Amino acid sequence: MAETQSQGTPTLFSPYKMGNFNLSHRVVLAPLTRCRALNGIPGSALAEYYAQRSTPGGLLISEGAVVSDTAAGFPHVPGIYKEEQVEAWKKIVDAVHAKGSIFFCQLWHVGRASSSVYQPGGAAPISSSNKPISNRWRNLMPDGSHGIYPKPRALEVPEIHEVVEHFREAALNAIRAGFDGVEIHGAHGYLIDQFLKDGINDRTDEYGGSLANRCRFLMQIVQAVAEAIGADRVAVRLSPAIDHLDAIDSNPLELGLAVTERLNKLQLQLGSKLAYIHVTRPRYFAHKQTEQGKQSSEDEEAYFLRTLKRSYQGTFMSTGGFTRELGMQAVAEGDADLVSYGRLFISNPDLALRFKVNAPLNKYIRKTFYTQDPVVGYTDYPFLVAQSRL
Repeated sequence: MAETQSQGTPTLFSPYKMGNFNLSHRVVLAPLTRCRALNGIPGSALAEYYAQRSTPGGLLISEGAVVSDTAAGFPHVPGIYKEEQVEAWKKIVDAVHAKGSIFFCQLWHVGRASSSVYQPGGAAPISSSNKPISNRWRNLMPDGSHGIYPKPRALEVPEIHEVVEHFREAALNAIRAGFDGVEIHGAHGYLIDQFLKDGINDRTDEYGGSLANRCRFLMQIVQAVAEAIGADRVAVRLSPAIDHLDAIDSNPLELGLAVTERLNKLQLQLGSKLAYIHVTRPRYFAHKQTEQGKQSSEDEEAYFLRTLKRSYQGTFMSTGGFTRELGMQAVAEGDADLVSYGRLFISNPDLALRFKVNAPLNKYIRKTFYTQDPVVGYTDYPFLVAQSRL
């Protein structure tokens, strides 16, 4: 069935002004780890992959680019902290810009979600805590096997300041590589989330305990990055209600509101709004594997997202298991300004066009999500037509 929204009601295909960026539609490529950057260097396969998913006026968010040599937790993920990586990213960014798209680089540090094989000198991963991720979760190793997560080492306060600086430097590197902005990955049980969530953070210093203390690390990163490259080029990824990698909080809505309140204040202080915040729906990841064995209802989930959307003074992007219909509904009802898609975009490089004409979708092949093949399961999914245009 074709789009039937009444005139004046926004849809996924309505233009949107995101700060200084004019988007032609609201179907966003979510950041997706794909393990194709051999030895941490993005190459020609990435250029083709992102260019395939580019549309004039579309927004793409890169896979997580690690901000330092301690930040990786998967094999063959790209970095953004070495000059060689910056130079390599320029070609990928150019390929995206040639198609008319806007490209943000996701800045990533996995924290305790790593292994000694990914750490300099085989050291322990770093975190807010020395508590390891439970054996319920498995870590992808370089040989394709899955291992258990080791015990991490809690960062000392001076080291936390160093990590903040790594994010700032990575943001500057991303802009040098030509990216239009950066998304700070504060979600899904990775390092920043390990400070935010009270189910992980057991610190007794100024970075633990109270909500203000647990938000401190994120806010220091956001402020440092915004002052370095401009607030309008900075976005933040959040998942207050997601328990991925044991990232549990006793009051997810309170945590989400604490972050949005602080981001609002920072925007006032800086005199400019951030590009967007990017929030994962509670149902995502929690489906069939929630720690507490329960799932949120549609009403609870809608209330959660709607409350955060109304709290945050700026562009609100949502993600997590959206279909075309659910995305249309979220935009039409004002629950999201933008909707990002992950797995559907993996198997449908022309997803925005397919959504617009309501065409059938290619099915994704999960077993090829994290392989190193530069083509199979990466750039070989078919387009709707030979030269599709939105």
